[in-house]
Amino acid sequence: MSDQSPILSMPYIQPAQAQKHVTHNEALFLLDAVVQLAVEDATLSAPPASPAPNARYIVGGSATGDWAGNENSVALYTNGAWTFFVPIAGWHADILSTGATLRFDGTDWVSPVSAPIQNVDHAGINATADDTNRLTVAADATLLTNVGDGHQLKVNKAAPADTASLLFQTGYSGRAEMGTTGTDDFAIKVSDDGATYRDAIVVEADTGAVQMPQGQCYLEDVFIMNDTSFNMPIPFSDPARILMWLSVNIIGRFYLFSITGNLSGANNFGSMFVSPPGSLNFLSGPLNGTTGPASSINVSVDSTTATKRLFIENRLGSNRLFTLSTMGK
Repeated sequence: MSDQSPILSMPYIQPAQAQKHVTHNEALFLLDAVVQLAVEDATLSAPPASPAPNARYIVGGSATGDWAGNENSVALYTNGAWTFFVPIAGWHADILSTGATLRFDGTDWVSPVSAPIQNVDHAGINATADDTNRLTVAADATLLTNVGDGHQLKVNKAAPADTASLLFQTGYSGRAEMGTTGTDDFAIKVSDDGATYRDAIVVEADTGAVQMPQGQCYLEDVFIMNDTSFNMPIPFSDPARILMWLSVNIIGRFYLFSITGNLSGANNFGSMFVSPPGSLNFLSGPLNGTTGPASSINVSVDSTTATKRLFIENRLGSNRLFTLSTMGK
């Protein structure tokens, strides 16, 4: 039979041993020192000047003085002297000064590896989560950072008619929202009461065009084949006050014109700048690509549908890229 236990090396009482209490007390002394281990500090490399009786420390690196040569050991101060205990892989120690926990991995004392948190119902950080806000954080700031490259924050919805957005609140009442709400168009909307929202900016998902419904600006590049037409909804109120800038890339044609009046009735086009002169014609109704005069650009408003539409017809004789800027109210 061995004289010591295999794990903590506690002495065994031997058969017919005299003064058995000495061996027994030595084993109790070891257990008292290392079981439910709690130390004062784990960063010191030299013993403190005035340690409290029975205080325990984890000896830091490059130890000096009475601790020299005992790096990573548990140092116990008792009866005016230091006793050292060599840790075994798997020992845990609570650090009384910080509340942290360290684990000895066989070489160093390290922070324990946390188990992954998966499929929890709620998570509240300094706050209480509920069935709607299953992740709730109450803090001065929330940091989401990268692990070496970029970082994406993803908000996913099930269908276009659903909502994927960021909502900004005052006193838990909505004031601004940005995202895809009810459609796949990206919108920024604002509210002064949390009930009525006004679209400030809308970016169309299918064209990338930008609208400002409360006093809008519509920007778009469109490629129009020769003898075909392009049309777009007119997202302005009726009667309209619209200013349009149309340019034909590369060949240097520029058109600045306006539409004022009732879109459901007579369309009052106003020509402000046309270069070259005579190359822009104002018509009415839908344009099919060859409706207006050849060798020119033809524009019109179709007021026969519920959503009024602006038509641009390319009859220049070649396919062209157009840049359209629209401002209106």
